[in-house]
Order: sequence, then structure tokens, then C-alpha cells
Amino acid sequence: MAQGRARTVGTAAVVRTERLTPHMVRVVLGGEGLEGFGAGEFTDHYVKLLFPPQGVTYPEPWDLERIRGEYPRDQWPRQRAYTVRRWDPERRELTLDFVVHGDEGLAGPWAERARPGEPVRFLGPGGAYAPTPEADWHLLVGDESALPAIAAAMERMPAGARVHAFVEVEGPADEQRITTPDGIAPVWIHRGDRPIGTALVEAVRALDFPSADVHAFVHGEAGFVKELRHLLRLERGIPRERLSISGYWRLGETDEGWRAIKRDWNAAVEAEQEHAAAA
Repeated sequence: MAQGRARTVGTAAVVRTERLTPHMVRVVLGGEGLEGFGAGEFTDHYVKLLFPPQGVTYPEPWDLERIRGEYPRDQWPRQRAYTVRRWDPERRELTLDFVVHGDEGLAGPWAERARPGEPVRFLGPGGAYAPTPEADWHLLVGDESALPAIAAAMERMPAGARVHAFVEVEGPADEQRITTPDGIAPVWIHRGDRPIGTALVEAVRALDFPSADVHAFVHGEAGFVKELRHLLRLERGIPRERLSISGYWRLGETDEGWRAIKRDWNAAVEAEQEHAAAA
């Protein structure tokens, strides 16, 4: 069951940053505002970071209802969702990994410029998935945007778990050191000049499934996620309750634009495929 989404704005501060790969930056947050932070149950926990438009300030403490009531829409804070890569309750440190492509986007450039002590506002955490020990095997598939959640899931795998993980990145320099407790590493797929997700779909289609009893986590760009949803639900007959599958983003859409249509888009895809399955 998905964890409830708290609407109270939390406050943390940047503790340190680290360049993990050419296209990923790690930001560690801390501070008293993380007291009681509730991550731990799921491996796809996420927070929604809040970024005010340039030149806009809000009364402290931030109150979203008040902000939306008193400010025009173009001055509301913009939201970006990021997976909790790691939560250390003893040190009260929250680790988030950001995909970065120079000045492209909002949160990536912020992560590259973030400095210790800088305040960060957020909502959450939310979350819904963790690998179940009852499954015969596990399938993890995603692009860079899903890498933090896939890494967290692999590290949480029960002893003896059979795992097939496929992660698409731009090239060899974007690989990271990730394994399950039993030492199983993901298959790294280098995209190069190919359309995003094309090689991932091919890899999953070519996989010899050990059995039908699989627990799958498939996230990333919405186009290839739709293809894999069709493959797993219709061709492989995997029950919906054994799938965590969704488009984190969509080519050609801004983050705000995708959030505005994502629920309806996913519902339409699900209905289309359920209809095909029943035919």
C-alpha cells in the first residue's frame, strides 16, 4: 500500500555533495527538520523538493495552502520528485541522487550548485514498493531516473533472492557499483545514440524468465515503460499486483506537463491493456 503523502512542508539543509558519475550528483541533506522522517518501509521512497521561482520568497514556515491562496500560480513553488537513495536515522541524513545534464532542467542544475548549509524544502516521504521475499525471482528495469530506486531495492533483496536487473545509462562512465547482499550486479546497458529504452525492451524481451512467479519494478521514460507493461502484463501474464510500473517522465513533456497528464495517461494505458487481455 502506498504511504500517505504528507502535505506539511519539511525543511532540511545541504550537508555535502558528491559527483558520482558524469551524469549523476549526490546530495546529502541533514538538520533538525528531519527529526521523525518516516522513510524505511519501501525501497522507492521519494520526496518532492520545492523550488520557489527566482526572486520569489514566502513567509516562514512555508505553508502550501497559504502560498497557493495568496500568490498567483506562476509564483507557486515548483515540485520535483526524487527517490530516497538512503536514509540514516541515526545520523539523520537523507541521501538523494540527481540526474544532471548541464543546465538542462531545474533540480539537476540546482544539485550541481548546492552548497553546505543551503536550506531545502520538501514534501513526503511517499512510497509503495519493496521487494517481497515471497517471489520466486525479481525483475528490476529502468533508466537513469530509476537507478536510485533500483539500487536501493537491490541492496534490500532477501538472502538467496534471484534477481535480474537491467539499467540503461548513456555509457560505461555512468555505471555505479551496486550489488545485492549476495553479490548480484545489474546488467548495464549503454544507450549510446539509440532511442532511450529501446535496448531495455530488447533485453527484457530476450530474457529467459525463470518462472511466472516474479515481482517486477519497471520505471523510467514513459514510452518504453508502456512497451514493457504490454510485454509483462499481456505477453507474460504477470498479475498487476506483482508489478510496480510507471513512467517517471516522458520525452517531449516538461515535468509540470507530465504530472498534469500522468494519472490519466497511465489509466488509459492500463485500461487499453486490460481490454486487450480480456479479448
